Amino acid sequence: MTGPQHKLHLLIAAPRGFCAGVDRAIRIVELAIAKWGAPVYVRHEIVHNRYVVDSLKAKGAIFVEELDEVPDGVPVVFSAHGVPKAVPSKAEERGLTYVDATCPLVSKVHKQAEKLVAANKHIIFIGHRGHPEVVGTFGQVPEGSMTLVETVEDANRIVPAQPERLAFLTQTTLSVDDTHQIVAALQARFPQIQAPRREDICYATSNRQAAVKAIADRCDAMLVLGAPNSSNSLRLAEVAERTGIRAQLIERAEELELGWLDGVQVLGVTAGASAPEILVRELIDRLKAHFVTTSEEVEVTSEDMLFKLPRILAAA
Repeated sequence: MTGPQHKLHLLIAAPRGFCAGVDRAIRIVELAIAKWGAPVYVRHEIVHNRYVVDSLKAKGAIFVEELDEVPDGVPVVFSAHGVPKAVPSKAEERGLTYVDATCPLVSKVHKQAEKLVAANKHIIFIGHRGHPEVVGTFGQVPEGSMTLVETVEDANRIVPAQPERLAFLTQTTLSVDDTHQIVAALQARFPQIQAPRREDICYATSNRQAAVKAIADRCDAMLVLGAPNSSNSLRLAEVAERTGIRAQLIERAEELELGWLDGVQVLGVTAGASAPEILVRELIDRLKAHFVTTSEEVEVTSEDMLFKLPRILAAA
């Protein structure tokens, strides 16, 4: 039963919420508005979070899906997920001022893809079809240079033309466990497949999944704050469910049906890498209004990553 006597202990995962790439991308939009004045156009959601997007809209950002929607003579920012090479080329053709807010860890994958293709490798790319990061990475290399694999079944089914010259790369926001299984399947079939020097799944994705695992065995249920189109947020809910507990992804505290917490005594709370801390506080405040709550933060590691701003904005 929920109600004023329902005691609820909150286990708050750390790290959670914003990562360095998201922080940098949001700052880029804010600095672009400060430098050039509103409006500043942004191709695709800067990060996958409605609260963040709405906050930037209020400051003068206009979000569009394609460069064709950007009028001449105004600056444009490319989202943190990365864009195909054709997009900045088209912006240059039109004489548009643009700022690339691609997360540096995604850019690192782009550079690896280019180097592998230059070395005559065919790339197996592990990722989710249609995700902006996947679209952007495929757009770095000539068509036909990469094959997308989403599952272990895909890995067992592909028939590459030249299996002796394979390499693999991955999207940065995948499930760590799923990706390890897919990689194991590829390596079992193609022992010579070249791996990245360092894992492509980013530190923030790995850390947030580890933090969920660290608290899951003490929880009756888990709430994840994040957007339904946020890959890393979806993965956090999946990680929790795989430990055997109920999990739900919500964008804002108001979405939570309090009845979902019936029988829950210990609730895990986390947030995807594009969800601001203010949304975690909002959720905790709502829970405090309806339950007798206690809370503790469980930190598995600390994060101190910082990324430089693009030169065009560094002095803004």
